[in-house]
Amino acid sequence: MIPAADETKRAKHFKTLCSMDAMQQQLKRINDKLQQAVQRYQSLQKEHEQLNKEVQILREKDKARQIRIDELEMRLTALQTVTGQLNETDKKDAEKRINRYIREIDRCIALLSE
Repeated sequence: MIPAADETKRAKHFKTLCSMDAMQQQLKRINDKLQQAVQRYQSLQKEHEQLNKEVQILREKDKARQIRIDELEMRLTALQTVTGQLNETDKKDAEKRINRYIREIDRCIALLSE
């Protein structure tokens, strides 16, 4: 027969082993979840960078299109002016636009002459 003291030691040792095993399993689960979170973060970071590149490309395209629209509007106004098809409101808008361009050209000339 095994003495009671040895039996108690064995029970405590078994409990300690079981609790250490449970802690190791819990730590492993936590570590696995942490690794998954890190991988998800890295994936989202790459996706974010790609989306930022797409946004930049779209902004550049939008800017180019806006420049083209402005050019076409100037041509249309010039054509309407030459053919005499402008109404009073359009004439005022054309004058404002021309004055704005002249101011912008003057500013550029001033910057170049410095």
